Amino acid sequence: MTADASGPTRGTPIDYERLLDGLSATTEMVNDGRAGLAAIDSLVATARAATGAVGATFTEYADDGGRVVVASGAMEWALGQRISSEFLDRDPAAKAWASPVDQLPAPVAEPLLTRGVVALAGHPVGGSGRLFGSVHVYFAEAGGKALARLEPVLRLVAGSIAHVYGDAHAPPTRAVVDRDDRTLFLAVAGHELRTPVTVVKGYASMLAQRWETLGEDNRRAAAGVLCQRADDLARLVDRLLGASVGDGAAGWLVRTVPFDPIEALRRAAEALPEELRRPLRLELPDGLPPASGDPAILTSIVAELVMNAVRHTSRESADPVVDVRAGADAHTVFVRVCDRGVGIDPADVELAFERFWRARRDGGGVGLGLYLVRRLVERQGGWVSLRPRDGGGTIAEVRLPRADAPKTPWVPNT
Repeated sequence: MTADASGPTRGTPIDYERLLDGLSATTEMVNDGRAGLAAIDSLVATARAATGAVGATFTEYADDGGRVVVASGAMEWALGQRISSEFLDRDPAAKAWASPVDQLPAPVAEPLLTRGVVALAGHPVGGSGRLFGSVHVYFAEAGGKALARLEPVLRLVAGSIAHVYGDAHAPPTRAVVDRDDRTLFLAVAGHELRTPVTVVKGYASMLAQRWETLGEDNRRAAAGVLCQRADDLARLVDRLLGASVGDGAAGWLVRTVPFDPIEALRRAAEALPEELRRPLRLELPDGLPPASGDPAILTSIVAELVMNAVRHTSRESADPVVDVRAGADAHTVFVRVCDRGVGIDPADVELAFERFWRARRDGGGVGLGLYLVRRLVERQGGWVSLRPRDGGGTIAEVRLPRADAPKTPWVPNT
């Protein structure tokens, strides 16, 4: 996105003391090992405080558009919002820019103007020949040409974000990949073992206590469930043993193969426990292009998202149904799990994916489910997001690369 260089503020001085304090605090976070999203959040807040802006954001770029992954101040509502690629400036030579909001394209300008934002400035974030995204500050008043004052601050903050982002996305060594795979699998195994063990225990207890009264058909059905869950347990144990003796190659946790997403989703729904299948409604098209990823892992991902939807939807709700929908665009295949539950605060859409984080409304769980979902989806070259649903509730969306689409990097070269 490019615009003229007219500045967004009328003489607001730069608060260099707050700028230096913020940069120092972020440096300490990185040195303490708290890099990644927390450090970027600190830098975005620093940009807002130092420039006197009412809000600030960092937008991460992907090949088909962008996503607001950090938002501060009056822009917290934008967290998790998708941005069309036509509104992103991918010019590698781009510098800081500023513009009145009313000179921007209507889809960008309207939600800002309705919230009292009348001007903004931005700077690309990149490094090592790659464009990661852009940082923006937003103002409630417009005026004289202030870009000359804003540009050094935005350039410094953008450079710091690029350093943090680049470190977080640097290609890992083989040893790091192996160790991270095993750590992630142990977490997945501990999380996923609970469901089949609980189901096996429940059905075995039912057969032992009610064998004579169940009848032949019910006994066969229960035995079928036990066989299915025993197979699930056997597969998990085999992979766990493989990790313990060190015979897994880098990337062994998640396969990346072409697969039929419709068939995978139907199998995932059939594998859900009865209490999760009951409120489920599949809304699938007749066909979709092949996805690239691990169809077996998709079962765990769908189960977790459906379980979250059911957990946050009251049985007394006017619409307790959980809809699972699927579709595709030019680059990705998507799955959406939609509920009419209590909804999610826009400020929490990224926090929800952090390890051990639990919303105040959360009635169960330990905060690992969505963390593991994001890790597993990203291992397949995709991404997952949450957003409020129009009319109430939440939409969880998983996107995986199309197997028949040209291969493009997650962070595009520029």
